[in-house]
Amino acid sequence: MEQLSNGSITDNIFPSAPAPLKQPFVIGVAGGTASGKTTVCDMIMSQLHDQRVVLVNQDSFYHSLSEEKLKKVHEYNFDHPDAFNTEVLLSCMEKLRSGQPVSIPSYDFKTHQSIESASPVNPADVIILEGILVLNDPQVRDLMNMKIFVDTDADVRLSRRIQRDTVQRGRNIQNVLEQYTKFVKPSFDEFIQPSMKYADIIIPRGGDNDVAIDLIVQHIRTKLCQHNLCKIYSNIFIISSTFQIKGMHTLIRDVNTTKHDFVFYADRLIRLVVEHGLGHLPFTEKQITTPTGSVYTGVDFCKRLCGVSVIRSGESMENALRACCNGIKIGKILIHRENNDGRQLIYEKLPKDIASRHVFLLDPVLASGNSAVKAISLLISKGVPESHIIFLNLIAAPQGIHALCKKHPMVKIVTSEMDASLNEDSRVIPGLGEFADRYFGTDNSKNYQAGLKISK
Repeated sequence: MEQLSNGSITDNIFPSAPAPLKQPFVIGVAGGTASGKTTVCDMIMSQLHDQRVVLVNQDSFYHSLSEEKLKKVHEYNFDHPDAFNTEVLLSCMEKLRSGQPVSIPSYDFKTHQSIESASPVNPADVIILEGILVLNDPQVRDLMNMKIFVDTDADVRLSRRIQRDTVQRGRNIQNVLEQYTKFVKPSFDEFIQPSMKYADIIIPRGGDNDVAIDLIVQHIRTKLCQHNLCKIYSNIFIISSTFQIKGMHTLIRDVNTTKHDFVFYADRLIRLVVEHGLGHLPFTEKQITTPTGSVYTGVDFCKRLCGVSVIRSGESMENALRACCNGIKIGKILIHRENNDGRQLIYEKLPKDIASRHVFLLDPVLASGNSAVKAISLLISKGVPESHIIFLNLIAAPQGIHALCKKHPMVKIVTSEMDASLNEDSRVIPGLGEFADRYFGTDNSKNYQAGLKISK
């Protein structure tokens, strides 16, 4: 079953080494029969409506019954670990975790046969594996980032199972009760309940526990915002991905996107990055009186700001910064690329009082990090404290993050998406091409005449 909802990198990475893709967040949801596991999964997915979520049900991996076993189907224990094809389950989960589409089998509970699915299940940001015994097998547990056990009263579970099996699976009450007494309850006591000790979170009352679901979703969202590099460097901030942001990235990365559309959607993303960057400025509490005569306790923005764009692609971000910060001063830095490793400062025009300001450094693409390191070093030489610099960009490569964070660990980096790596030409992969050429409608053969006057 697939449901899409509307929506460790090591310390010594070399420029040519591909960085691993971000792996999905895997959640295991276990519990007794009819405990409310599916309801819990549905509630989690409904709250993660702006993320790609896929639900994998352990019931899909039952072994098909042979003709001999079908004759004695009422003596078959469907709640025993051996009833599941765990090898196939592990294979499917590993493929999904590595970003590959996979065909999940479908199980017919009336014929007790496994049928290969015709449509593949696509990889997602969140994978939920749900089933009575998903916490029982250590290999399956090792795939999970979060393990949940849904704990519901036995009488409630039995009444739900009677209703489900008689209505959905065409069984009579007597057979349901016999199976429950002979197999379901003993297996719960022997296999399912003992697996509760492996759970990170135990949810009493299942889907009726709204508080538990809200806390789980909040934790998942926090983890989804954390790229592997965020676990290494605390100064990296990646905007939470939504289908809107993913859609805009799809458009600006597409080689067939027109200049008009590229500029339009790049501007939208830049505005989001700028707004997110403003949230990292210091603030002071402030009380004001509203037109109704009421007192409102809010905050006062940091007033002494300036922007510095790295010519020329960084100039594409100036309008968004001006739109958010009325009257902000913007300086410029021109850095020439000498080779893959070297950068030469060609020109700089900065506010004279820049040392007393918080600085937004503007450059939409962080590749090797050499230009950014050069620009930040210049700002520091002008008296700007390292902790007062916020570097804003649209996409970043892990190599650039490593280079920048090692050299200037107190500089905050705000980006909208982390790319995989750099190629042999130190270009970001998958990237979006030459940003300045696509934004300004130029090409590499045309000389760029920069407006080198400081903006007031």
